[in-house]
Amino acid sequence: MSGAAIAPELAWIRAGAGLALVAAALAIVRFAPVASAGATAVRSRAIPSSYAAFVAAVILVTVGVAVRWSRLGHGPFLTMFEILASNFASLGIVYAVAHARLPTARRAAPVVMTVVALLGAWMLATDPADTRLPPTYETLVLWAHVLLGKMFLGCALVATGLAGALLARRVTDDATRALDDLCWRFLRVALVFESAMLVAGAVWAQDAWGRWWAWDPLETWAFLTWLVLVGALHARGAYRLSPRAGAVLAIGVFVLAFLTFFGVPFVTVAPHQGAV
Repeated sequence: MSGAAIAPELAWIRAGAGLALVAAALAIVRFAPVASAGATAVRSRAIPSSYAAFVAAVILVTVGVAVRWSRLGHGPFLTMFEILASNFASLGIVYAVAHARLPTARRAAPVVMTVVALLGAWMLATDPADTRLPPTYETLVLWAHVLLGKMFLGCALVATGLAGALLARRVTDDATRALDDLCWRFLRVALVFESAMLVAGAVWAQDAWGRWWAWDPLETWAFLTWLVLVGALHARGAYRLSPRAGAVLAIGVFVLAFLTFFGVPFVTVAPHQGAV
């Protein structure tokens, strides 16, 4: 039996990924159109259940990440399995806090919980083999770079969930304004985190490889994501976009960020993979 097959963190992570699917299904039921009194009763029960299941899923995966971290002696930075697991936890924590503190953010639940559940399903399909930390990752600046990136992606995901809620349902003018306003508030915060992430990344690059910036694929795509986010914020302010047009832009920002985080590092040979 391989080490990965008996790794103690896998039970926690698999349980969390499975529970996330339940949470996503309950969230979809919660906001589905109501056609009968029975459907209303089902939805009323799903309202607290989806959030409770989601929080439990995030806790389980977070514990699994912590167990793996303790066992291997390094953070979850390297393989697709580690990156998906850590982002499942970080995105989940960001949304759990937003859901608890901002009532309007609760409308984002179907989109956000579905995205996190899909990350969990994808994670289960990847190789959980043990990893060893490359020398270029042994720097404290990396921690700031990674944490800032996770906060950026978490804020962008909440904004996308709000945009999805705005596009998917006919809501009152007041609800539309509330969704639109909160969506762009999260995107403005996301810009702060992404800007700081790029700066921290440059400091890491100088420390690890002796250069601040080299336009490698991940650096290029991260900067492109920053430009698109800046452009979206500018367009929204300068051209008074309709809420629906703004929602499409917000979703586009997240899609580009998602491809940058989970695609580019694994289809290119770049220093970010520890190759240097």
